[in-house]
Amino acid sequence: MAGAAEVTGWSAFVAVAIALSGSPARASGDRALGEYLSSECVTCHQASGRRSDGIPAIVGVPADQFIALMETYKQRQRENPVMQAIAVRLSAEEIAALAAYYGSLKPQH
Repeated sequence: MAGAAEVTGWSAFVAVAIALSGSPARASGDRALGEYLSSECVTCHQASGRRSDGIPAIVGVPADQFIALMETYKQRQRENPVMQAIAVRLSAEEIAALAAYYGSLKPQH
């Protein structure tokens, strides 16, 4: 379970990411397409929604936050070579689809 400082830090990062994204949130996406695209995500991110080895959970993340985070990777404003490489390949439609899919799921704790 994440500590209070870790949760606060994550919340602060999400707020900054949304502010820096510079684009309105595209919260409506094709969930079926998102589910299809998610096969690459579960290589690292837990499908159950649990945090693992420093890799954040993405299950249940609100779509607007997911989109903002992916935009920061795409714009190389957030450091992570793997996520930057993935985000740069994804279209806005694909990011919105992933956001809709992961936002619709409930973590299985």
